Amino acid sequence: MENAQLVTLSRQIALQHQMDVVANNMANINTTGFKASDLMFEDYLMPVARDNDFAGMDRRVHFTQDWATMHDMSAGSVEQTGDPLDVALMGDGFLTVDTPAGERYTRAGALTIDANGTLVDLNGNPVLGTSGAIKFDDSDIDITIGSDGTVATNNGAKGKLAIAQFIDPQILVREGDNYFSGPAGNAPVTTRVMQGAIERSNVSGVTELTTMIRVQRAYQSLASLMQKQDELRGTAIQRLGEVRA
Repeated sequence: MENAQLVTLSRQIALQHQMDVVANNMANINTTGFKASDLMFEDYLMPVARDNDFAGMDRRVHFTQDWATMHDMSAGSVEQTGDPLDVALMGDGFLTVDTPAGERYTRAGALTIDANGTLVDLNGNPVLGTSGAIKFDDSDIDITIGSDGTVATNNGAKGKLAIAQFIDPQILVREGDNYFSGPAGNAPVTTRVMQGAIERSNVSGVTELTTMIRVQRAYQSLASLMQKQDELRGTAIQRLGEVRA
C-alpha cells in the first residue's frame, strides 16, 4: 500500500474509535452522574517510510494515533428529587462503592436500601461509609444526610459516606455500570453532599450529535479518497505495463 493510503487508514481507525466514544456518550445521556469521554489524538511520525516504486531518500510520514481517552469531569445539572436517599455531590468527589471486583467510584447518587437494610446503589452494591457499609434497621426513620456526608436517623448517626477525591481524576479508569476504578482517593476537601437530589449526566446531546455528524463525514471523505487513490494507482500500473510491453 502507498504511504498516503496508510496515513488515510490510520485516520479512519482513529475516527472509528472516536465514533465509539461518541456513541457511548449518547447512550448515557440520561444516566445519573455519567461523565462524558473524548479522545486525544497525536501525530505519530514514522522515521523511515518509502514507496518501493520510487527512488529517493526516506521521508518521515505523519500518521494519526488516538493517544488517550479523557474524562470530562465537569458537573452535570442537579435535579431535585425529594428522595432522602438521593445525593448529589457538589465538587470533585466520588462515592465509594463495594463491588464484587473491589472498591469502585461513582457519581451516581440515586441510592436505596436493600432487603438487609444496607445502603446500596441502583446496581445493588453497598455504598461505603468511612467505617464500612451503612446499615439501617426497621426502627430507623427520618433519614438525613448532612453536607459532610454524615448519615443519621431518629436513632442517631449511622455512618459517614466515604467520599473520595482525586488530585487528577484522569488517573481513573472507566468501567461498566457507571463505575471508575483507580487508586485509593483522598479525603474530600471541597466536595459537599446535597440530600434529595441527583446529578444528571454532563453529556450535551447537541454537542455529541454535531460531533457524530462531523466524524461520519470525515470518515466518508477519507473512504472516497482511498477509492480514488486505488483507481489512480491501478491506472498508473496499467500504463507502466503498457510501456514495458
